[in-house]
Amino acid sequence: MKVLFIGGTGNISTSVSILGLEKGIDLYHLNRGNKSPLNGVTNIQADINNFNQVQNALSNQTWDVVVNWVAFTPQDTLRDIKLFEGRVGQYIFISSASVYQKPTIDPIITESTPIFNPNWEYSNNKIACEDHLMQACQERNFPVTIIRPSHTYDTVIPVTLGGWDEYTVVDRIKKGLPIVVQDDGTSLWTLTHAKDFAKGFIGLVGNQTAIGEPFHITSDEVMSWNQIYQTLAASTGYEANIVHIPSGYICDFADEYDFPSKRGSLLADKSFNTVFDNSKIKKFVPDFSASIPFSKGIRQTLDWFESDQKRMIVKEETNRFLDGLIANYGK
Repeated sequence: MKVLFIGGTGNISTSVSILGLEKGIDLYHLNRGNKSPLNGVTNIQADINNFNQVQNALSNQTWDVVVNWVAFTPQDTLRDIKLFEGRVGQYIFISSASVYQKPTIDPIITESTPIFNPNWEYSNNKIACEDHLMQACQERNFPVTIIRPSHTYDTVIPVTLGGWDEYTVVDRIKKGLPIVVQDDGTSLWTLTHAKDFAKGFIGLVGNQTAIGEPFHITSDEVMSWNQIYQTLAASTGYEANIVHIPSGYICDFADEYDFPSKRGSLLADKSFNTVFDNSKIKKFVPDFSASIPFSKGIRQTLDWFESDQKRMIVKEETNRFLDGLIANYGK
């Protein structure tokens, strides 16, 4: 099976690429060549945002499957339809579980949960992408499958403040400094390791019964935000010194401080209970199960960060923001 990944070396897509190679997929990556290529992958160097360059790089090749890991706007998906219509057996769009309505009417999210999240531009754009692709599928038989990852991690620290691609929150925990958890920390959340996500994803690659269908692929483990931060701290051998601050206050302070906005990710997503029903992916991919608990997965993530000093980035801007946020809320 000849498969093209647009991207393919990111936090989620690296695990999917590795598993795909293990399953015998003839895998190609199209990217700008800014990261080291994976062994076994055929690399095509081009900027997906340069239509003519990509068209020349791909020539007249056809593909069993194309996966775009870096499509974020309707313009991206319209371009891809133009690039691949008539040349692909299945096009997989990476959407986001943030598209689901918040708060949900039913406490358990299924693929039938309405997609409506007007308070976050990122989610709105993903919804518009889905709409364009499904219209093309229904009207012109463009063979799309939609995947909605939720909070998926491997080489990132999946917390709200001081994590992701920086080590700041872990550094603060080790130094006994306070860390911030939004609201009272009791809302429920789902974290999924990329290796678990990959098992469900690869089962859909080339699966013709999945065309025209949306799927989310998540863990069945549900934790409160307090438990997430406490588990992160326990994996370092320290305790978490947690300060609870309302999401709205965090967002207002970030705007006033000129810190990257948290309004979308907090007020439109992470401040709500988010629990998923994975029955659909398990029906289409019977072998799928998420087997990596957060307590194990986050230790693997920290091992990855700590294996290279250059990855253990502590941002003083983040420290100043957190210290100022805590001090101002204390007043």
